[in-house]
Amino acid sequence: MSTTPSTGHYPLNGNTALIFIEFQNEWLSPQGKLCTMLVEDDVAFASAIKQGKALLEKGRASNALVIHVCLRPDGAYRVLGQAKYGLRAAIPHARTWQHEMADIHHDFMPLPGELVITERTGASAFAGSMLDSVLRNNHIDTLYLAGFASHVCVESTLRQAHDIGYETCVVTDATAAFNGKQQDYFETQILHHFGKGITVAEITAA
Repeated sequence: MSTTPSTGHYPLNGNTALIFIEFQNEWLSPQGKLCTMLVEDDVAFASAIKQGKALLEKGRASNALVIHVCLRPDGAYRVLGQAKYGLRAAIPHARTWQHEMADIHHDFMPLPGELVITERTGASAFAGSMLDSVLRNNHIDTLYLAGFASHVCVESTLRQAHDIGYETCVVTDATAAFNGKQQDYFETQILHHFGKGITVAEITAA
């Protein structure tokens, strides 16, 4: 559960984008390997999913850009290369993100006009993808990040977004790590260096 205090109001408008990171069956389905192998705090994870739905509803009621960022490697995992260490090695070894587990969960299925980024080559949503070009072409300067896992792909995206010039907020109650200790560390020790933690309730339509 998020520990980020409520501090203000954050608008959704034509210069903002909601980035939904890996709301896919690999995390959200009971059959997902990541769901069964890595998630230790089922209650916090379920709460983040629920808040993610509320965030998506807010985004769809505004004129913000809604972007779904996925991981969808081919069966040979060629996009990840021949890594010895890290996620690029672990993902092919575990055989994750394949077939229906790579599909966006039905509760977050994109609507017409919402963008889907699939060609990632790393943990960050920007890694090897067209995300930065899409954002700049649509005059986006502020990002709201949600998704999984907080201390891995969300954090990697946050760091890169900061370094290439975006104002970035993490919607902390719509994110989750594997357990509460990891989530707390991300929120209290990492997040403020690269952006700001906010909650779904603080986000308003402009």
